[in-house]
Amino acid sequence: MQTSTDMSITAAAASQATTATAPTNNSSKAQLDKNGFLKLLTEQMRNQDPSSSQDPSQYFQTIAQMTTVEQLTNLATASTTQLSQQKVSAAENLLGRTVTYPGTDGLPVSGLVDGVTLTGANGPTLSVGGVAGIDPSALTTVK
Repeated sequence: MQTSTDMSITAAAASQATTATAPTNNSSKAQLDKNGFLKLLTEQMRNQDPSSSQDPSQYFQTIAQMTTVEQLTNLATASTTQLSQQKVSAAENLLGRTVTYPGTDGLPVSGLVDGVTLTGANGPTLSVGGVAGIDPSALTTVK
């Protein structure tokens, strides 16, 4: 059980840790990174009431959970990067091939892939027979 002094110290430490370690990205100002969390945890342990019966294994469980979440986040980021690279590679491998895709009228359109644009936010797009902006996932056949 925390006393009001412990809570105010915890709140002050959280504020200080968040300020000291907050990323410069404006979209995640309220996010507490691992370094901020460790500073907060250290501050809590330093200022905890010795007469209170807090279980130290709770701290280690929290650190272990945070490490797991961090590793899962790193894995997700790596997977996203790898998927993007695979999409680019697949699109580049279509250069010089004849493909079919549904046209704006819904009818199949065939042509030779003569270019790949890599600047799209949703991945690469193809230029087929001079028509740019074809999404590779819309292709129905590749020859």
